[in-house]
Amino acid sequence: MANEKWKMILSSLFRWLVHIFRFGLAALFLFTAGAKLAILNTFVTNVASLLSSASINYERWQWPVTTLVIAAEIIAALLLLIPRTVRLGAIFAALLLVGFSAFALYYVYVLHGEPLECGCFGGIIASQLGVKTALRNLALLIPALIVFFGAPRGISPIVREGSS
Repeated sequence: MANEKWKMILSSLFRWLVHIFRFGLAALFLFTAGAKLAILNTFVTNVASLLSSASINYERWQWPVTTLVIAAEIIAALLLLIPRTVRLGAIFAALLLVGFSAFALYYVYVLHGEPLECGCFGGIIASQLGVKTALRNLALLIPALIVFFGAPRGISPIVREGSS
């Protein structure tokens, strides 16, 4: 009997943890998208510098890449907020985090890029593109994985009393 009680308590705590991480990740992505929008011209300049260092035509791609990054963050947040798409949101968030980390490491170790303020959090939190950024993003994979494995696999339809 006591064992069942502990299982119920742990299950309830895990469900709370999943919700906290789910809404926390959604808030994080909405915050970062909003922060980038608040310093849009500066963020576009940072993206242009990154593209230029990767020998990509920054004049052509700076706005599409900027728009894509901000839109992807908003989409990840929305997917995490909508009950039916929580698991998809967790996967999308994880892919974004891995992609951002991979680019940060590529920038530092392959391109040997100079430290650059990435504008990841707008002008609110200083963050240079590099190993710290990659490690922070990779650490955020833990909540994303907990949300993925802890979220319900399907939302069953609500059956109203008296309906068949």
